[in-house]
Amino acid sequence: MPPISLLLMSLLYIAAGIYHFVNPAMYRSIMPPWLPAHHQLVLISGAIEILLGIFLLPLASRHWAAWGVILLLIAVFPANIQMAINYYRQGNPQLWIALLRLPLQAVLIWWAWQYTR
Repeated sequence: MPPISLLLMSLLYIAAGIYHFVNPAMYRSIMPPWLPAHHQLVLISGAIEILLGIFLLPLASRHWAAWGVILLLIAVFPANIQMAINYYRQGNPQLWIALLRLPLQAVLIWWAWQYTR
């Protein structure tokens, strides 16, 4: 993968993590109801995203950070499903975006996997 791909991935996770702190209500709104401590989980996942984005850059930590990204993407997948359910129930016209996010997770996992080697 070209170096720009790694930089983009890193910036994506850092920006997404920061947004957890800027707009935590958006993330809380898509948390599955069966999970506890929604606010704390949003902040924790945001901090993890920032750290993983940073640790993707140095070669020494890239392998483990990429595996961390993969695990994080798997862990947050229920929130993506919950978002699609919420949008469907609300008749939200952006349901297509929520549905598109579901297979996009597989693409993001594949992208991160490229850096596990």
